[in-house]
Amino acid sequence: MKNDFFGEQREQSLVKTTIISKYFWVWAKVIISTVKKKLDGKIAYIDLFAGPGRYEIGTASTPLLVLKQAINDDDMRKFLVAIFNDKDEANARALEVAIEELPGIETLSHKPIVYNHEIGTEIIKQFEQMRLVPTLLFVDPWGYKGLSLRLVDSVLKDWGCDCIFFFNYNRINMGINNKLVEEHMNALFGQKRADKLRLKLSRLDPRERELTIVEELSQALQSHGERFVLPFRFRNHSGNRTSHHLIFVTKHFRGYEIMKDIMAKMSSGMEQGVPTFEYSPALESQPLLFELSRPIDELENLLLDKYAGKTLSMRQIYRDHNVGRRYISKNYKDVLLKMESVGKIQANPSKRRRGTFADKVLVTFPEK
Repeated sequence: MKNDFFGEQREQSLVKTTIISKYFWVWAKVIISTVKKKLDGKIAYIDLFAGPGRYEIGTASTPLLVLKQAINDDDMRKFLVAIFNDKDEANARALEVAIEELPGIETLSHKPIVYNHEIGTEIIKQFEQMRLVPTLLFVDPWGYKGLSLRLVDSVLKDWGCDCIFFFNYNRINMGINNKLVEEHMNALFGQKRADKLRLKLSRLDPRERELTIVEELSQALQSHGERFVLPFRFRNHSGNRTSHHLIFVTKHFRGYEIMKDIMAKMSSGMEQGVPTFEYSPALESQPLLFELSRPIDELENLLLDKYAGKTLSMRQIYRDHNVGRRYISKNYKDVLLKMESVGKIQANPSKRRRGTFADKVLVTFPEK
C-alpha cells in the first residue's frame, strides 16, 4: 500500500523527519558518553519500516539523515549500528543503493544492514530474548499492522532504549470497530483496553474520539512500567482534520525533556507562548489536543493550587508538574516571573539579573 503521507504531505514529512533526526543526535551524544567506557560499546538505530531512503521529490528521509549525522561525528562513526528493514523488496533494494551512495559511508565501523522482512511476532521474540544495546527504535508502519505494545515493550525493557512510532490516525479510528482488523487493534491497545474503548467511542463526537484514542494509547504505553509518553499531532493541509500522530516513549525523564523541547520548536503554533505540539500547514486557529484556552493563566492557577504552602526550586516544580502537560521549562519561568512581580509568590534569591529565573531559585507559594 502506498504511503500518501510521503507522496503528498511534503511539509509534514519534513517535520516528522526533522523531529526524529534531531532527537537521534541528542540521544546518541548523551548515550555515547556512557557507552564509550565499554570495550565493546555500541548504540543502535533501528527502523523497521524504512522505505526507499528518499521521498518522491528526492529529498533524504530519516535513514539517510541518521547515517549522515553518524558519518560526520567521530564517536557515532565508531559506535553506531544501523539496522533498517522494509517488507517491500523494491524499497529495501533502493535503500541499499541510497546508503551505498552516501559520501563517507565506508568510514562507519559497522556497515548499515538492510533487511527485507515482514514485521511480526518473530522479530518481537528476538528482541525479547536479546539484551539490546542502547537503541532508538522508529516504527512507521503506514497504518497499524506490525505496531503493538509487545513490540514497544520488547525494546524498552533494556537500558538506554527509546521508541518513536508514527501512525495514521484515520486508519486506526476506522479500524478500532472493524472486526477484520480486531487482532491488530488488540495488539496496539491491549485487548481489555480495546474492548472498553470500542464501547466508549460509540458515544463520542469526532473531536472527542481523537482525544480518547490518543489518551487510551498513551495510557496503554504507560501501564507497562514507568514511562513517559509524548504525542505530536499532524493535521492535513486545510488544517481541519488530523492525519497522523507521532508518539514518543521513554523510561527516562531526560529523554522526555529533550524530545519535548524538540517537538515544541517544531510546533506550528503557540498559545501565550505555550507550544501546541502539532504541525498544521493551515494558519487558522485550530482545536488543540489539550484544550486550554488561556494556558499561561491556567498554569498560574494550577501551581497556586498544587503547591500551596510549599517551597520548591524552579527545577523541582518543572520536573514534578510538566509531565503529561504541554508546558515547557520557559513557560514555568515566565509564569513564575509574572507571579513574583505581583507578589503572588516569594522567590529566593530575590535579587537576580532582571528577567531571569534560574533552575535553582526557590519558590514559596502562599497557603490557601
